[in-house]
Amino acid sequence: MNNSLISKLKAFAKKLKQNLFVLYLSYKDPRTPWYAKLLAMLVVAYAFSPIDLIPDFIPVIGYLDDLIIVPLGITLALKLIPHNVIEDNKEAAEELKQSEKPKNWFVGILFITIWVIFAVWISKIIIHHI
Repeated sequence: MNNSLISKLKAFAKKLKQNLFVLYLSYKDPRTPWYAKLLAMLVVAYAFSPIDLIPDFIPVIGYLDDLIIVPLGITLALKLIPHNVIEDNKEAAEELKQSEKPKNWFVGILFITIWVIFAVWISKIIIHHI
């Protein structure tokens, strides 16, 4: 890859991370409509989850959530939040970004549970056909 593309990707990633923290603060803001809060909360919970719904070790598909789902969710949620709320939360988001990224273990446990249920279901199907 050339340096220009790498620079653009780094800038995109930095802006994405900044917007994620803006969403984190905006869904707590009372001026944000309920439907925007709900979407922002889901996107933030998913992005901050220590475990992905599709694990990264699965070739190609494992990174789709990081490359497509999260950016689309952030973009859509930001469109639903009033502009003044976003602007008010940008500075606070920069300060929050400097601290450690919050982890959402509830969503992580939910994804682990989904994978365990899936594994049990597949196991039952395999055992039933043996």
